[in-house]
Amino acid sequence: MLLLDVGNSRCKWALAQAGAWTHQGVAGNTEWVVLQHAFAALPPPHRILVSNVAGEAMAQRLGAICAAWKCQPEFVTADAECCGVRNGYERAESLGSDRWAALIAAWQRVRGACLVVNCGTATTVDALSAQGEFLGGLILPGVSLMQHSLATNTAQLLAEQGSLQDFPRNTADAIHSGMMQATLGAIRHQFGLLHSRYGDVRCLLGGGAAEIVQPHLDLPLERVDNLVLKGLQVIGESEA
Repeated sequence: MLLLDVGNSRCKWALAQAGAWTHQGVAGNTEWVVLQHAFAALPPPHRILVSNVAGEAMAQRLGAICAAWKCQPEFVTADAECCGVRNGYERAESLGSDRWAALIAAWQRVRGACLVVNCGTATTVDALSAQGEFLGGLILPGVSLMQHSLATNTAQLLAEQGSLQDFPRNTADAIHSGMMQATLGAIRHQFGLLHSRYGDVRCLLGGGAAEIVQPHLDLPLERVDNLVLKGLQVIGESEA
């Protein structure tokens, strides 16, 4: 079973056989030759499950890349309930497939109240109840996106590398500290809300910017990468 997590900037993939990942990789969303070469070296999958948040054009390109195989990509969408997780979104189908798959993987791992944080192009902070209900979540610009936005839309704020400071005294530190405090504050706030309701809460943290955020979070957290792929695997195995 081939699993694909197509995000806003990268496509991550894994081939699962007998429950284990035998191959995996990552390519930028414009690196089609890299993806084609990687897939050409794989044994033909019996099924292809995809979480795609990069739009219809990306879905069509994936279809073309996988055309040589007998099976075609199946694009996962959020449902009212799946694999023990109940979807509390006002319109269940409008929840992003990446967030849905990550929630399913988190529930499979924790089986309790949990905050699921993905630090990618966007940062998502999603809450699971102790009974497996998705309560809702936040979406905010990722750390890199915040920095890029400031550099693009302001004349005098340069995209220099800064560091996290309580009271920044130069522009680079002020920008970096602002981005980090916005991200950390959102995570801490949602964790506090969940903790006040359930007491025993865990935080699962993943995404490309997780290593930047993790050292500054004093929460009971666990670093778990590839939650979306793991969630797709749970979905696929539940339907086998």
